[in-house]
Amino acid sequence: MSYLNDLEKTQQFVAWFREASPYIHAHRGRTFVISIAGEALETPQFPYLIHDIALLSSLGIRVVLICGIRVQIEHELERRGIESRYVDGIRITDETALSCVKAACGEVISTVESLLSMGLTNSPTIEMFINTATGNFIVARPMGIRDGIDYCYSGEVRRVNVAAMTKRLDEGCIVLIAPVGYSPTGEVFNLLAEDVAAEVAIALKAHKWVCVSETKGLYDQQNRFIQQLTLLEAQQVMNREADVSLRQQLTNAIRACQRGVQRVHLIPRQVEGSLLLELFSRDGIGTLISTDPFEHIRRAKIEDIGGLLALLEPLEESGILVRRSREKLEMEIDQFLVQERDGMIVACAALYPFVNEDMAELACLAVHEEYRGNNRGDIMLNYIEREARRLQIGRVFVLTTYTADWFRERGFQPANLDVLPMQRRALYNYKRNSKVFIKSL
Repeated sequence: MSYLNDLEKTQQFVAWFREASPYIHAHRGRTFVISIAGEALETPQFPYLIHDIALLSSLGIRVVLICGIRVQIEHELERRGIESRYVDGIRITDETALSCVKAACGEVISTVESLLSMGLTNSPTIEMFINTATGNFIVARPMGIRDGIDYCYSGEVRRVNVAAMTKRLDEGCIVLIAPVGYSPTGEVFNLLAEDVAAEVAIALKAHKWVCVSETKGLYDQQNRFIQQLTLLEAQQVMNREADVSLRQQLTNAIRACQRGVQRVHLIPRQVEGSLLLELFSRDGIGTLISTDPFEHIRRAKIEDIGGLLALLEPLEESGILVRRSREKLEMEIDQFLVQERDGMIVACAALYPFVNEDMAELACLAVHEEYRGNNRGDIMLNYIEREARRLQIGRVFVLTTYTADWFRERGFQPANLDVLPMQRRALYNYKRNSKVFIKSL
């Protein structure tokens, strides 16, 4: 029994590693900004989170880590018998509070550096030395007086020293940043950690900003966890979200995406290994907010027939796609999704559900030849999979003659005709001899 249990664990690890391997390759050389709230430092799991961040660095990911210090500031103020003062969630940082900010900053940075230096017992990182870099990377300015309130030494990001930070990242360092900034006149300002993270991600043109959150996560109005949001959807969720912390996270996430950060991930700190699960598994564990142009993808209308024919005909003539008549497109128009750019259809895909069999067929995935190479095929595939999940369909299959490798690289597995729904199997074109691939969602 012990042998069987060990074998099952081994097989689970092999399956996970195979699923993770494309992400390991894709993430190498990319810049990730990771932000952590100060509450995380006071949990027993924090050393493991830092270990996971060290693992990212060892895999060739360029890591910038921003650590919040609000809780540590509170502890220092309490120790001195001083009451915190906030207006609209922003601390009033007078000279006494500023001294607590400096103390908390030193405590947090030294704690993280010590964990990164020691590795983790019974781990390959025990002998792996991780270089860290800290510095005056953030230039800040005072918030000043707003609505009659003097925020004293509370400030906001003026600019990020990208050149200095990039140099340290090029050297293989993990860049550590506390939420404080410095003015050209030598003043120190207390900053909001998530504002710093957003501005750093924007300035570095980071591929990802991962916000390790203390909140309960994002749920829709039916209390279902939200895995993915477009910018438009994120704005709608933010407008109805009652949790102040989540609203602030969404505000910064939207701003970061609008200004060039490709993806923002909101993940729960409370789940062990959440950082690795989010970055190296297909479905992740948090909420992804993406700049991928989902907002330009919509359900096709009858007025799109001409554009669809123009997009599909070259692929039909070359034998890549099955020829469809105008009449057939008109009859099946409700099954199609299109991606539009300035009024022109540049990509499309169709989804044919077989609900009783818990399956759906992906068909007619096509991208205009002038718009290939920008991940539009991946974007359409992701949207189709998302639509299938919305319909509570567990598997998607595709029949293809030319693009088997492309689908295999995206998690589709070869299958026999027998797996197809009987209704679809009856329509199989043996002369075309398409290969069948299937993917579990």
